[in-house]
Amino acid sequence: MNPRIPTLAQSTWLVAEREITTRLRSKAFLISTGILFAIILASILISGFTADTTSKTAIAATPEVMSQIQGDAFDITEVATTEEATQLVLDGEVNAAVVSDTASDNPLGLKILADTEAPAEVQQALSISPPVEILTPNPNDPFLLYIISLAFGVVFLISASTFGGVISQSVVEEKQTRIVEILMSAIPVRAMLAGKVIGNSILAFLQIAVIAALSVIGLTATGQTALLDAIGLPIAWFVIFFTIGFVLLAAMFAASASMVARMEDIGSVTTPVTMLVMIPYFLVVFFNDNPVVLTIMSYVPFSAPVGMPVRLFVGGVQWWEPLVSLAILVLSTLVVIALGSRIYQGSLLRTSGRVKLAEALTAGKA
Repeated sequence: MNPRIPTLAQSTWLVAEREITTRLRSKAFLISTGILFAIILASILISGFTADTTSKTAIAATPEVMSQIQGDAFDITEVATTEEATQLVLDGEVNAAVVSDTASDNPLGLKILADTEAPAEVQQALSISPPVEILTPNPNDPFLLYIISLAFGVVFLISASTFGGVISQSVVEEKQTRIVEILMSAIPVRAMLAGKVIGNSILAFLQIAVIAALSVIGLTATGQTALLDAIGLPIAWFVIFFTIGFVLLAAMFAASASMVARMEDIGSVTTPVTMLVMIPYFLVVFFNDNPVVLTIMSYVPFSAPVGMPVRLFVGGVQWWEPLVSLAILVLSTLVVIALGSRIYQGSLLRTSGRVKLAEALTAGKA
């Protein structure tokens, strides 16, 4: 009696499972992943503990409110008038100012003057909670924006390029050793491609999910709750966008690598895909304060996993924009998978040399 032939889904999962177990058995992969996790967690913890040991917050206060300021975490400058306090805030001499307020709608009798953001530590130190007047609304801290942009860009670059390289080497290794011929006798070509993409996508997703969890744990442990509130939503969307975006890139890496049969030729065919991974990193690092560039990035499939989360951190994004960007990414991924499958199928058995793109598309269609 003939053994039951596995279905396409079963064949796909067999390949995916093989990819996952192979990576998890690799000491190099486990060590590099552990080092990446340790670096990310350490950087968050160090930055948080460093912030806790910074100098006292400089504030200005008028004489009538001095008694309302509690605690010794402030370097207080006493000023005579509200106008003088306002000028010190705008000039950057102090972080905030506490002044009296005799407005009829303010029964508390005092208020805080702040330049760019409400100073939570000053509010918490007062015996009563006064209203806050923002003198320069809706700006972004350039340094913090740069760090957040760099973090998203680096994580995307490292994860996408690492797993993309793994997929490329796996495809070429199977062609070079002729293992692919044995596999194709038992497993459909589509299942081989889908299994490689799914298996490595699962690992990439788990890596990004762990990084996101470590970020939340680190920020919480160091008391950086304000920053966590600001980047919580961008991190969640980054995980979603990266999961879909990596499937697109994985299909491109696998299809490109299938056109060569030697390890030394991988770079020549995967360079365009690698550039698509690197470009978002450089754009978000150098143009994180450019709203036009960020908006374009958030709708281009290859850069949306980085561009949209950074825009969400900056603010001013309509609720529907991430959904539209995600829909574009999903549609683009489906198109790339279809083309990649054709290239993969048309190139896999050609081991004599590099296969031209037109030939691979034609053979895959046939």
